[in-house]
Amino acid sequence: MLKFFKSIFCTVALALAIALPAGSLLAQDSQKTLINGIDADFKNFAYVELGEAKGFDIDMINWIAEKKGLKVVHQAVPWAAIITTLKENKIDLIASGLSYSEERAEQVSFTKPYWTIKQVILVKNDSDLTVEQVLTGGKTIGVQSGTTDMSAMEEHQGQEGRNYTLKGYTSALLAVEDMVNGRVDAAVMNNSKADEFLPIKPVKLLGLAGIPEENFAIAVNKDNPELLATLNEGLDLIMSDPYWKELIDKWEIDK
Repeated sequence: MLKFFKSIFCTVALALAIALPAGSLLAQDSQKTLINGIDADFKNFAYVELGEAKGFDIDMINWIAEKKGLKVVHQAVPWAAIITTLKENKIDLIASGLSYSEERAEQVSFTKPYWTIKQVILVKNDSDLTVEQVLTGGKTIGVQSGTTDMSAMEEHQGQEGRNYTLKGYTSALLAVEDMVNGRVDAAVMNNSKADEFLPIKPVKLLGLAGIPEENFAIAVNKDNPELLATLNEGLDLIMSDPYWKELIDKWEIDK
C-alpha cells in the first residue's frame, strides 16, 4: 500500500512539473510566482509561438525578474479584457506592449515608460487612397478592440473634419485580413505592429493616423505599490545595461 501511494505521489508531482511553465519553482518553495498577462499575437513585443511566450517584453521582464529575485510566468489574455483581468487579480502585471492612458491609469498603476510608438495607417498595396481620404472621406477603418488605438480614434472622430467608421477586431491581424479582402478600407495600429505585416501581407504604410504618440509601460494593481517600485527599479537597471541594446537589436523594434 505504501508503494502504491508513493507511486501516485510521484505521478502527480511529475504531472505538476510538466504543467508548470519553464523556470517556475512553485513545486519547490512557497514564493509566489507572478503572472504576466500578455497579448498572444503582438510580435515582436509579446506573443505565443508553439506554446512558448516570446518577444521583447518577455525577455525584458524575465531579465528584471532574475535581477530582482522574482518569479514570473506568462499567460495569454484576451486583450479587450486585459485591464479587467488585472483588476480582478487573475494576473499580477501586464508587460506586453501596453500603452499608458489616463483612462487606464484611473484603474491600474503604471511604471515609468520604456518605449514610445506611433499610430499608422495601412492600406492595400494597390490602394490609391490618401491619408486625408481615409480620415475625412467616410471610410471604414479596422482597429483592434480594447486598444488605445481604438480609443484615440474614437476620441478624435469628428475633430478637424475627421469622418470615418470604426470596426473593431479581436486582433490587428484580423483587421488587416479584412482590409485585404475588401471589407474595410484601411487599418490603424501602432508602427511596431504594422512592421509585422508589411513583409507578409499585400499592404503598404500610408502614413500617420494623426493621433498622439503613446508610451509603453508595465501595469500593476493599484494595491501593489511594492511590485510597482520593484519593477521601476528593474527598468532602471535593464535600460542602463548593455543587454537593453541587445534586446532592441534582437527584436528589431527600433525600425
